Amino acid sequence: MRLFIVSNRLPFTVTEKEGKIGFERSAGGLITGISDYLNSLKDSSFTKIEYIWTGWPGVAISKNLQDEVKQRCLSEFSAYPIFISHKNMENFYHGFCNKTIWPLFHCFPANTVYDEDFWDSYKQINEDFLEAIVNILKPDDILWIHDYHLMLLPKLVRERMPEVTTGFFLHIPFPPYDIFRLLPNAWRIEILEGLLGADLIGFHTIEYTQNFLRCVLRIMGHDNNIGEINTGDRILKADTFPMGINFEKFFAAQDNIQIQDEIESLKKHFGGIKTILSVDRLDYTKGILNRLEGYELFLEKNPNWHKKVAMLLIVVPSRIGVESYAKTKNKIDEIVGKINGRFGDIGWTPIQYQYKNLPFEQLTALYILSDIALITPLRDGMNLIAKEYVSTKRDKKGVLILSEMAGAAKELAEAIIINPNHKGEIARALEEAVEMSCQEQVRRNEIMQKRLSDYNVIRWAGDFIQELMDMIEKRKRFAVKLLSFSEEQVLLRDFKNAQSRIIFLDYDGTLMPFTKEPQDAKPNEKIIELLKLINEYPQTKIIITSGRDKETLTNWFERLNIWLIAEHGVWIKEKDLSWQLTKQLSNDWKPRLLPLLKMYVDRLPCSFIEEKEFSLVWHYRASDPELGSLRAKELMDDLTSLTANIDLQILPGSKVIEIRNSGINKGVAASYLLAKDEYDFVLAIGDDWTDEDLFKVLPQKAYSVKVGIGSSYARYNLRNYKEVVKLLKEMVE
Repeated sequence: MRLFIVSNRLPFTVTEKEGKIGFERSAGGLITGISDYLNSLKDSSFTKIEYIWTGWPGVAISKNLQDEVKQRCLSEFSAYPIFISHKNMENFYHGFCNKTIWPLFHCFPANTVYDEDFWDSYKQINEDFLEAIVNILKPDDILWIHDYHLMLLPKLVRERMPEVTTGFFLHIPFPPYDIFRLLPNAWRIEILEGLLGADLIGFHTIEYTQNFLRCVLRIMGHDNNIGEINTGDRILKADTFPMGINFEKFFAAQDNIQIQDEIESLKKHFGGIKTILSVDRLDYTKGILNRLEGYELFLEKNPNWHKKVAMLLIVVPSRIGVESYAKTKNKIDEIVGKINGRFGDIGWTPIQYQYKNLPFEQLTALYILSDIALITPLRDGMNLIAKEYVSTKRDKKGVLILSEMAGAAKELAEAIIINPNHKGEIARALEEAVEMSCQEQVRRNEIMQKRLSDYNVIRWAGDFIQELMDMIEKRKRFAVKLLSFSEEQVLLRDFKNAQSRIIFLDYDGTLMPFTKEPQDAKPNEKIIELLKLINEYPQTKIIITSGRDKETLTNWFERLNIWLIAEHGVWIKEKDLSWQLTKQLSNDWKPRLLPLLKMYVDRLPCSFIEEKEFSLVWHYRASDPELGSLRAKELMDDLTSLTANIDLQILPGSKVIEIRNSGINKGVAASYLLAKDEYDFVLAIGDDWTDEDLFKVLPQKAYSVKVGIGSSYARYNLRNYKEVVKLLKEMVE
């Protein structure tokens, strides 16, 4: 097995100076986490997995050097670079990724830019990634795509190489439906379709997973069962995998001589003052201004802590040149100057501020030395800094103050959890932190460290890959029943060689796709012509088995003079004959139930009632899917109570609920027709659970086909109505 990792950036940046190539390690939680996992695979004596990492090398590479870069990346790093021009990256990365997706997914709609050129670049770069990876991607590879830069890629890969198993992980929040829907309709649909191309989609928290599933339901109409989404032709899963860190690396950091030297130097500098560490990348989502205001309020309310406490504010440069980031930097500089000017003196600086990137040794030394870590993002996918800080505390002493808006807050509940939008909460948290006893600090950190040790970054990645492998097995189980080419050839041969044939065909979802309005699913001329060809085939009976009323079926198929079954088996029309009931039925129950259905039509906009002679159908396909699902469950409960003593069936279908007489179904009607003659070729195709009654009564040698992926009594599955039409065409060509 080969693990094929795709991310926007490679774990290193290629440098080009005077025609010579160099490599510098890239920073970031994603790169660090994946690198730690891959290193663990190298060191493992049990798991031998080959891998390759694909991404952009960080700069535009001259064409004359691209072959050399590609060769060195593969031989030295098991990496495959994707070359993109500076102009294309500008609209893609600084444009759509960081001016559209980043602010919107972090719930900053006011910062979001909706630019068509940015969107076009985003689509183009995703396609460029596709073209690059298909050259080296193998059918049996495990493909793991990372983050918001490449949300269209899973679908593109599936369309080009459907046999490849694909996982996708989003490292930032997935926004609530009301935020996500702010994207133009075409964009949001294409993004969801792109993600749904994966077999497994991972998120850091259950909240993000639920947000995604809700968007899929409300925008795409796909419901889920414990995270599993059945799109009709395939099953995929969305699940929660909180990303960990390399706990042992940070816990053991104090043994590093260079880190020990850094700690001693810091101790001399601060001389016993309590230190509050704030380290973040420059970003308006990190809440740096809020924590500064909270710290200012703390100093204002607690003069007794003046000259006894200091904040170490480390801001890491990020996205230089982006206007919103430059404004944030200016505001930080301004408020730091104000606080230091207001409270400080010659012997004490309340905030010691550095705008720079720190190497691992210096950052870890700050973690170990600091008495408090103040981490207050306004919205954050995970925040690994909080986990790193706790992990370095070998003596278990130190207080973590953490925003409830960070994904890590779900795991680090023993921290002081605050609302980062309220400076009063931040100030009170600082008061609690500086006064917290050593015993309480140890108690909290022991619990958090145990959790971080158990669920580290290797466990995170391993769990994701294992879940992806489980989805492969599930896909194989369903694939076993898919009508293969060889099985299709046997079916076609048996059809040709048979002396007498009978074919049962469901209509909606089998011959034609579902529509919001039932009348819009009228058969087109291609379907009419196809049915005509089958009907004229020697010694062949074709029967449409539908839930529709007999008047509709008559209007649509009268000129074909074929056999028809209406209302799921209530009515049968044999060729050249009039409609007849399969058994005597009563409809005197309808007036009792119609008022209830009308009440639910009033309670759910865009729902409506279809009244047939011996059944009632409540349709809600055009309604809001979330409210429709809720109302359908309520209606089912009410109908179950009302019909407890009436000989009726309540049938939930695809966005419909039907009430009809008991003892009537497609199986009963089909048994009647099968008993009238002998057939050496029997075929039944349907997509609904009402077709299961038909599949159950067929002869053992009959061909039964369920349309869509799912469990069924049918022998085979086809993915969708298009494959049904294709099969029928091949039968008569």
